[in-house]
Amino acid sequence: MVAAGRQDQWIVVLGASAGGVEALSTVVGALPADFPAAVFVVLHVAPAAISLLPEILGRVSALPVRHAADGARIEPTNIYVAPPDHHLVVEPGLMRVTEGPSEHRARPALDPLFRSAADAYGPCVVGVVLSGMLDDGATGLQAIKRCGGATIVQDPDDAMFRGMPANAVRLGAPDHVVPATGVAPLLLTLVGNGTPVA
Repeated sequence: MVAAGRQDQWIVVLGASAGGVEALSTVVGALPADFPAAVFVVLHVAPAAISLLPEILGRVSALPVRHAADGARIEPTNIYVAPPDHHLVVEPGLMRVTEGPSEHRARPALDPLFRSAADAYGPCVVGVVLSGMLDDGATGLQAIKRCGGATIVQDPDDAMFRGMPANAVRLGAPDHVVPATGVAPLLLTLVGNGTPVA
């Protein structure tokens, strides 16, 4: 069920695993500084890893990039990255960083973020699955589609690791399958031309 009163705020959820840093850099590096959505990023990392992803993406992004903070307000034109060993989920207007159980042998995982975004923002969500192995993100894309959001998958032939995109295509029936370079222009079209449902 979509929370009332939040359908005016666009949310983009991006997820990747192996080979994902390059794909994520390609996508966020092509978004303009006035991109009108909040962007949430999950990258599979080892639990004890020190995540430098905000710094890496910040070098190419016109948008501010930082780790998500539990309970922080969601602001458009910002990129929020899931910290290591924590799931990132969203509620209407707020983000949550949690220590829930691993999914797909990963924490953070794509599916918890995608499901929560679908539930909280319904038709104003765009979900994106990029390079990686196994099938995290596929059921999350299904949830986004059920709630009226849009779904994008990196073309498996364009991905450094094709498993996650291929499974997302097979199981998630995405609206769009494009190379990494095609994701940002598509986001600009979907978010820029879309009319949130009240």
